[in-house]
Amino acid sequence: MGVVDRDAAVPLYYQIYLQLRDEILSGQRPFGSAMPTEHELAELFGVSRITARRVLNELAEQRYVERKRRLGTTVIFKSPAKPIEADIDQAMDSLMALGSGTTVNVIEVNREKPNPTVAAALQVDAGEDVIRAVRIRYLDGTPIGYVVSYVPGDLAPLITPGNLAKGPILQLLADAGYKAVHADQTIGALQADPQLAQALEIAPLAALLRINRTSYDASERPFLLTYAHYRSDKFTIRLDLHGTRYAVN
Repeated sequence: MGVVDRDAAVPLYYQIYLQLRDEILSGQRPFGSAMPTEHELAELFGVSRITARRVLNELAEQRYVERKRRLGTTVIFKSPAKPIEADIDQAMDSLMALGSGTTVNVIEVNREKPNPTVAAALQVDAGEDVIRAVRIRYLDGTPIGYVVSYVPGDLAPLITPGNLAKGPILQLLADAGYKAVHADQTIGALQADPQLAQALEIAPLAALLRINRTSYDASERPFLLTYAHYRSDKFTIRLDLHGTRYAVN
């Protein structure tokens, strides 16, 4: 079931709206994908059909989705941002350093059926199993990141609570021969839902930095999908930008 805070001052419909909006903005619900029906949304969050309808109507009014009778609700948002190319080795080194400089608490590791977004990202069938691992990263005893990762089911022997507690998942997979040679990454902002707020010890709707990353091996097989949520008051991303140098003949 989806997570909402029934005691919060923020209306239920708006809590759900923010969650779905953030999933659209982050690419979890890509352009052209189908949204849940009013009935499905009501069951998912334990709310009335009236509340679910208000959520979908609000998304439509803000031009994130389009609603058509008998055809359902479809995502129409396309990000205007153009991809930026970066060195994969430098990016992986930075992530390894983050993992080494923090401590981790493994919340859960489960085998489950993927939702359509996860199945598409990992290029697996909806009926295949994937492994879902949830961790919280701490810096000097303060939670700074809530990280959810998915890998194909055949990597289950590697992704155990004990292994994840020893080091970063990227290092764990690289040591087993699954080295990232290419990755797709998006970075965005969102507001903390009740579950994230509790896990990161922040106020509901506080600002978070969200990083979505799909990592590919040398054969272009996606082997790791990660959704990382970081506290904006404890985590920043720094880029060194260099201009193009032209030789003069």
